[in-house]
Amino acid sequence: MKKSFITTLIVSALVLNTSVVLAAVPKDMLVIGKAADPQTLDPAVTIDNNDWTVTYPSYQRLVQYKPGTTDVEGDLATGWKASEDQKEWTFTLKNNAMFADGTPVTADAVKQSFERLLKISQGPAEAFPKDLKVEAVDTHTVKFTLSQPFAPFLYTLANDGASIINPAVLKANAADDARGYLAQHTAGSGPFMLKSWQKGQQLILVPNPHWAGDKPHFKRVSVKIIGESASRRLQLSRGDLDIADALPVDQLTALKQENKVNVAEYPSLRVTYLYLNNSKGPMTQVDLRRAVSWATDYNGMVKGILSGNGKQMRGPIPDGMWGYDATAMQYSFDEEKAKAALGNVKDKPASLIFLYSDNDPNWEPIALSTQASLGKLGINVKLEKLANATMRDRVGKGDFDIAIGNWSPDFADPYMFMNYWFESDKKGLPGNRAWYENSEVDGLLQSALKTTDQAERTKNYQQAQKIVIDEAAYVYLFQKNYQLAMNKEVKGFVFNPMLEQVFNINTMSK
Repeated sequence: MKKSFITTLIVSALVLNTSVVLAAVPKDMLVIGKAADPQTLDPAVTIDNNDWTVTYPSYQRLVQYKPGTTDVEGDLATGWKASEDQKEWTFTLKNNAMFADGTPVTADAVKQSFERLLKISQGPAEAFPKDLKVEAVDTHTVKFTLSQPFAPFLYTLANDGASIINPAVLKANAADDARGYLAQHTAGSGPFMLKSWQKGQQLILVPNPHWAGDKPHFKRVSVKIIGESASRRLQLSRGDLDIADALPVDQLTALKQENKVNVAEYPSLRVTYLYLNNSKGPMTQVDLRRAVSWATDYNGMVKGILSGNGKQMRGPIPDGMWGYDATAMQYSFDEEKAKAALGNVKDKPASLIFLYSDNDPNWEPIALSTQASLGKLGINVKLEKLANATMRDRVGKGDFDIAIGNWSPDFADPYMFMNYWFESDKKGLPGNRAWYENSEVDGLLQSALKTTDQAERTKNYQQAQKIVIDEAAYVYLFQKNYQLAMNKEVKGFVFNPMLEQVFNINTMSK
């Protein structure tokens, strides 16, 4: 995510002999402070909410989430219909949508965008069947054909990976499927477009001059990169930022006490968990994974690190998502059970490598807590703090023992947790970051996709969940409420649990 800002825009005034310092940011400009640069802006590659701060307002998709809900409504599409067997989906497009260069959005643009997505076949493509066929029936009609029913299909179309890209850009950069260009530029029909990106400093978004919707209030949105959370808080407090993202609890508490800005809290499906490497090294031993799970101080993390702003997970499906099983077995901090599980481990490791980055301020204290807990079992945990991109690269290669991550669903379906985290063909960054494999679980997860009967899908998912909890593929830490600190003058922000770190900048104002 980026933060941009023109520091010369500082306004102050004296009113009736009282010094009043106005917000440093003009009313027609929004400044967002974030901890790190995006990794890539290519919708066919990015699976990171941090990148989506820029990509979501820059592109349109066939459907979008209704504000603040998990239901979808038309975005580029004015309507759609599905065949009785759910294998054919036909969408009718708006006739006035245009890319930022003035090129009309057509069914062929939809076809080319999806064919590119499936060809590149990186993380975002995992949300779609690999044999998906796309046909431009006419200029404003597009048809998708699936070989078998895919229950969450409509909702996947609201995902960032389903962004529609300007075919002119794809043609001009055909040599590498536009990967180089789209990693650093936008080419969509959304309300905003990327104007510039100074790595490590800021990104600047400006309105799409050909946007057919209501004119945005902001003439400029700056995403400013500020690595230190204390600096983000200070700049928000003094008016240099309008929004400060990813602030730790202590900084949020300080802002609440100052009462200069709003600190809002939203129920969230965002979870934090530990990846345990199931395919390589000592963590391939299930009893060692269980020992780590029993040795984790879940309540201590929630009370101490989160100041109570969260709850321990019971398993991979979080509370609030359909399919959640309130009766599923839940690990707890139990040293005796941890020692008993470790006693069954044949190849006891002298040490384990724990990877983390500064992408989330809570990750380091979690790493230190894990180090202390496992130290009591006689296991030395070596902490490696890396740049976030480096850590993700290591996780993607399976080069770790333990690593940490956050996960927010892209659509309201257990598929986002169960299929992504456990399918054997999604190992690595696409979602299965524990490098887990179990043929019985694979079968249950596939069965859950072949029917639209939610009761049957729930049965399949809960059965699979019992297996993966028992095998301790991950350590399920907690789900945390989303907290956001924002200038009191900013109006119209709508939180969507599917889209953390994404701001509806086209309908916000000051």
